[in-house]
Amino acid sequence: MDPSRLPPGQYLVKNFPVLHLGPVPPFDPGTWDLRVEGEVGNPLRLSRAELLALPRVARKSDFHCVTGWTRLDNAWEGVFFRTVADLARPRPGASSVTIEAEAGYLTSLPLEDLLREDVLLAYRLDGKDLAPEHGWPLRLVVPHKYSYKAAKWVRLIRFTQEQEPGYWEQRGYSSSADPWKEERYA
Repeated sequence: MDPSRLPPGQYLVKNFPVLHLGPVPPFDPGTWDLRVEGEVGNPLRLSRAELLALPRVARKSDFHCVTGWTRLDNAWEGVFFRTVADLARPRPGASSVTIEAEAGYLTSLPLEDLLREDVLLAYRLDGKDLAPEHGWPLRLVVPHKYSYKAAKWVRLIRFTQEQEPGYWEQRGYSSSADPWKEERYA
């Protein structure tokens, strides 16, 4: 392994540890949807079938947990975040995005972070559908941030004018969450 791929304070793992709040939520393909709202010209409500009909992309990226572990070369498949953003047409004042997951979990990021080439709304990992404990049916993947920004079980994308504090930010974690700068805490 090239040591330059490991951010400061991180150690390498081969497995994929499972960390999340609360129980794994149930999934009903007949009622599940992804909503996109807020500062957009075209609010969306995508069914699972409509989401899967969007152009599928595959990207390999590393995954950095704020607790200190890193897993390299994760093979994600899904939809570019920017594809969904393009469909929703963010208004000029939209500079941030809040992601809401099952059970009210929130995270938020500047819009420019989410429009990068490696940011996905993923539904597959390493050639298989995501396991429920890893975010099935939809997970945000933001490789250049600590993984608490990579919400599992995504249900709502809300474009905003200002960045809103997410679950972990409300508890003292960094809003910028850059693993290369060890931005773990505010």
